[in-house]
Amino acid sequence: MSNRTHSDTEVSRGDRTVLELDGVSKSYGDERVVEDLDLAVREGELLTLLGPSGCGKTTTLRLIAGLETPDSGEIRLRGDPVAGSGRFVAPERRDVGIVFQEFALFPHKTAAENVAFGLHELPADERDQRVDELLDLVGLTGHRDSYPDELSGGQQQRVALARSLAPEPQLLLLDEPFSNLDVDLRVEMREEVRSILKAAGVTAVSVTHDQEEAMSISDRVAVINDGRVEQVGRPERVFQHPESRFVASFLGHASFVSGVIRGDYVDTGLGKVPVERVHGLTDVYDGAEVDLLVRPDDVSVAAVPDIRANGDVVHRRFLGPNVFYRVELDSGDVVGCTHNHEHEVPRDEPVRVELDADHELSWFPQGMQAVPEDGRLDGRDAPSDDDESVGAPADGTDGSPPDLTD
Repeated sequence: MSNRTHSDTEVSRGDRTVLELDGVSKSYGDERVVEDLDLAVREGELLTLLGPSGCGKTTTLRLIAGLETPDSGEIRLRGDPVAGSGRFVAPERRDVGIVFQEFALFPHKTAAENVAFGLHELPADERDQRVDELLDLVGLTGHRDSYPDELSGGQQQRVALARSLAPEPQLLLLDEPFSNLDVDLRVEMREEVRSILKAAGVTAVSVTHDQEEAMSISDRVAVINDGRVEQVGRPERVFQHPESRFVASFLGHASFVSGVIRGDYVDTGLGKVPVERVHGLTDVYDGAEVDLLVRPDDVSVAAVPDIRANGDVVHRRFLGPNVFYRVELDSGDVVGCTHNHEHEVPRDEPVRVELDADHELSWFPQGMQAVPEDGRLDGRDAPSDDDESVGAPADGTDGSPPDLTD
């Protein structure tokens, strides 16, 4: 067993981990696809690798599965190296299950026969019992003898999930598991799959580019960009306190409102924002130029006389239940806001945009992609280690692990 310890700061030494990646890198020719990646997954946790196409998330999944070999670094399952340090364990010997995008069911086998495929070493009676347990778990008891072409997309996915769970793998990998489903079914299956995995007590790693999917099914999310983990943490924490502009922008519409810290407030195109409403900001940064992160639901917009207006509607997009507006403020900043579909504001109309957020805002130094790790802006001293983290802290600042219950 390896004596190395993982460097994912989200996970402490006392946590029971199933999967650890330390400094894992992978290149194809001159292109570095995964670069010095550190990550750990706790027992019973569902972690999602989230990022745009080409970011390296699927390659990372293939490295974990043993379908690719890392150029450097080490991958461990329950503390034992399976890749790196001169060792490589073949995929079939890693005790890792995979649910593919295409489900990969055998068309000539029934649902029960598909689930039983990996159980050939069990006696027939034990195999049948295990199949029955899994079909009951995924809600397909009545479709035991159905063939894949007789099942809906959601039912096929549940068969694929049951088949992957049948050998009781120590880790389950899900590769874009909902991408082939219709929108409504996709939402329904997210809830079902999470419930099934939690009921089975399975440790799982999922891959997706769908932000809503990642937020809704995961205990933790690892946002990946250009082969690197930009941030990892509970979905709520990553969304509310992104550590970089990329994370802020990728997890939904993000507007950045420029401002200058003036003692106990930030002077912005939306008016004066009290410092206490901005996460980790203190008057030690007085005079510094910052950008506040504003989401569409953080602001309201209303048509007003010119004398009260602070911007103009430059774009309007009807989204069914909601209408999205893009407003150019008098300061030159552009902000997005969302309102009920009955709230009508014509394009090119002078409006007043006000900040309605009932939570702390995150911020970034102007001209920087993220808050510096030392917390220093323009040579100023950062708050002491006893103060709250600056800007957007990593998850788990109170030292407690995330709630892994459903």
